[in-house]
This record gives sequence, structure tokens and C-alpha cells, in this order.
Amino acid sequence: MPPSTNTATPLWQRMLLRRLKFLAWLAAILAIVLGGSYLFAPQWLMQANFAREAMTAHLEKHSVQAGDTRWVYYEGGDGPTIVLLHGFAASKEVWLQTAKLLTPHFHLIIPDLPGWGESSRNAGASYNVDAQATRLQAFVQALELQRFVLVGHSLGGAIAGVYAIEQPEHARELALVDAYGLKFKENAFAREAMAGKDPFLFDDRAGFERATALAFEKPVNLPGRFVDVLIKRNQQDRSFIESNFNELRDPSQYLALQNRLDQLKMPVLGLWCHNDKIVDISALDSLRNGLTHAPAISTSTLNGCNHMPMLEKPEETAQILSGFALSH
Repeated sequence: MPPSTNTATPLWQRMLLRRLKFLAWLAAILAIVLGGSYLFAPQWLMQANFAREAMTAHLEKHSVQAGDTRWVYYEGGDGPTIVLLHGFAASKEVWLQTAKLLTPHFHLIIPDLPGWGESSRNAGASYNVDAQATRLQAFVQALELQRFVLVGHSLGGAIAGVYAIEQPEHARELALVDAYGLKFKENAFAREAMAGKDPFLFDDRAGFERATALAFEKPVNLPGRFVDVLIKRNQQDRSFIESNFNELRDPSQYLALQNRLDQLKMPVLGLWCHNDKIVDISALDSLRNGLTHAPAISTSTLNGCNHMPMLEKPEETAQILSGFALSH
């Protein structure tokens, strides 16, 4: 009987076909999972994205008990140590884009301040500038840090400044980024704040847009379900945000740095966005004029940003901080 003229499909083609089918099924499953997560658990996707950004920045997440707080923080990079503090109603994640540019040259520590983000919060406790500066010292001691560059943004700037005054043996340099705690020309935000209106509270997407328009030069472009996560978080934190905001309306708080600038005796950097709607750029003049004992004073202003230079201008922010940290 003559041999058949039919040729079987080569093995490599059959294996390739099977692999392509498997990949197609895997892609379909991933699409379903991701789509379902976006719709029903968008907070998971947000956390996954933060984890990806932290990995890109060569940062690892850690936690430590220090005083009355379980601190959660990022740490990574090699070189001189820089501690980065976030502002009011924010978290350590605001620094991730800038951190990616700093970790090749510096050892970074980026905590969630007590009461915010993933760090713990104690009912009834004070979280004003002075209380947070005291807690920061407990954190520094727990991590056995020696001398470092301390960087604070907004409320974190006031905390950093007070800490540097009280613990100059640790803060070898101080960088204040659009910092709270200084005298500045009264603006719409200050008038509303002193009238008792808290613009950082919101219950819907329109309120989120109003709050972010106060802090960002351009509209924040986030997927809608991510915005919903932030709205829910804001609602859950409402009582804490309100109580902390009211604490900070006291003159001892909104002038926490102004009245003690002459006690800063280390190099100081003031970095401001020119169009800051929350802490007017006139605060930079107050800073310069009040630093009567600082051995070196540096100031920088950025155009095209509002109150969040680490998110709006990460490259420029990293460059300025790097130059300052390495210059003394």
C-alpha cells in the first residue's frame, strides 16, 4: 500500500498554537479581573499602582512602632539620608515621582505622618505641629538615624522646621517646600480657613475637583473610580480632617515657624511654586527675612505649578533638592 500523501502539522506549529491560545485565555482572564477590580475594588488597583511606583523608585515599605504611633514608611536608595514629610490630608505616596529621581544618589525615608495614610491614629490625641514634631523624634530614634537632610512640604514643612529647631543635632539641613507656618499675603484660601471653612472636605466628584483645583495648576486626571476611592477615604476621615484643620487655625500653629525662624542654625532652602494658591509665595520673603542665624539660605521658585511641586514638577523638584543636599 503506497504511503499517505497527507502531511501532519509540524510539532512546533502545534505547540505555538497551544501557547497562543493559552495567552489569549490568560489575557481575557486578566481583562476580566482588572475590569472587575476597577469597577468593584478600585482601591486594589490604586495600591498596586503605588507598589509599582515604589518598586520603580527602589523603595521598600516598612513599619515601626515609635511612641504612640505605628509608622508606615518607604525606605530605599544609597547615599546621604533625606527624610521627606508630606502635607495635610496627604500621604507618603505624593513623593514617589520625585523619589524615583533621588534614590540613585540618596538614602530616602518617606513616612506617613501619624494620623495620615497607613500610619496609626489615636482618638482624642493632638496632631498639631508641635505634637507631630515630638512624634517625629520618636520615629528618628526608633530608626537610629543620625544626621540627615529634612524636607517638609506644606504642613510637613512646619513640622520639619519645628523639629529642626528642637533637634538640630539630627537635622543638618532643612528644606521647606511651599511650607505652612509662615506669614504670607492673605489670599482666598486664608480667608476661608480663618472663617472656619475647610476646603479639603468633599463628598462627590465635583467637590474633589474643587479641592484639587486649589492645590494643582492643571486639573488632576484620574480615572473616575480612583476618584471615588479618594472621596470615600475623605468621608471616612472627615472628623479627623476637621479636628486637625481646626487645631491648625490657631496662631500658634499657622505662625509656628514664623515666630521661631531665628532659632534655625543650619542651612535652609525655601522652594515655592510661583502660583501657590494655598501658601502664597510671599511666605518666601518671610522665610528669608526671618532666618537671621542660618549659615546659608537658598531660595528657588518654580513656574507652572501651584502647591504640589513634587507631583507637578518632579524633575525640577528633585534637581533643586539634590543640589541643596549636596552643597553643604
